[in-house]
Amino acid sequence: MTDIPPTAYAFDEPASVGEPRLDAIQRLVQVVDRLRDPATGCPWDLKQRPETLTASLVEEAFEVVEAIEQRLEDPDQDHVAEEAGDLLMNLVLIARIEQQAGGFSLAEMANAVADKLIRRHPHVFGDATVSGDDEVLTNWEAIKKQERAEADSDTSAVAGVPANLPALQRAYRIGGKAMSAGFRWEDSAGALDKIAEEMAEVREAFGPGPEHNPERKEDLESELGDLLLASALFGRYNKIDPEAALRKSLRRFEARFRSVEQSLGGDVKGKSLEEMMAAWEAAKRSE
Repeated sequence: MTDIPPTAYAFDEPASVGEPRLDAIQRLVQVVDRLRDPATGCPWDLKQRPETLTASLVEEAFEVVEAIEQRLEDPDQDHVAEEAGDLLMNLVLIARIEQQAGGFSLAEMANAVADKLIRRHPHVFGDATVSGDDEVLTNWEAIKKQERAEADSDTSAVAGVPANLPALQRAYRIGGKAMSAGFRWEDSAGALDKIAEEMAEVREAFGPGPEHNPERKEDLESELGDLLLASALFGRYNKIDPEAALRKSLRRFEARFRSVEQSLGGDVKGKSLEEMMAAWEAAKRSE
């Protein structure tokens, strides 16, 4: 590892505008501008383009999500501000790169989203009234559909959900859009019955034996996908994000599995299923 000698940092702090939030944003903008200065900037930052930052953008977003969920489980572990700051930096950097290339600026980004928020909240900035958050979401989708029609783009009720979202999250979002359009069961029980129906179809596709017939893998894959989709829709009816629920279950699974490993000497290889399941149940009881 290379030793980095101590150095004096030269940065001209911007004049305060009297509003802490704006002061901080202004400071970040000036830091990023310095990093992207062709004469005195950072070689790594100067090399970046929006397409080279997409992976880190997604990674930083998930780190924000992880920090938020971790704080819910352990309030002493609070890294939300730090992780959200990293995400914000990526967005400011992308805006600066775009501006230097003759594209949009951070000001255009901010103004565009502010205009959008005003337009999509007529119950706040206009004279519309709503009865609750469900009506807010219904109006939001209606306004978005009108915007797409005016822009001569896809006007489907389920349009506008990024294809690259994690599949369970995308199912949750598309399900919500379909429900807002009126495509829905009367209550959660209907969605729960659909899970049971899809589970039965998975069982049928699996077949009667202890192992699935590889020749019917395509059928089983299709039915398993339908079961996952039905589960995501059930989550929507009960205001449970299936992606967040699965992440929480994975954290429980990982913690329990690590406990199983520890109780069995650090390695489960060679251990019987009975031994492992006994250790698993002990891990559950100790939570």
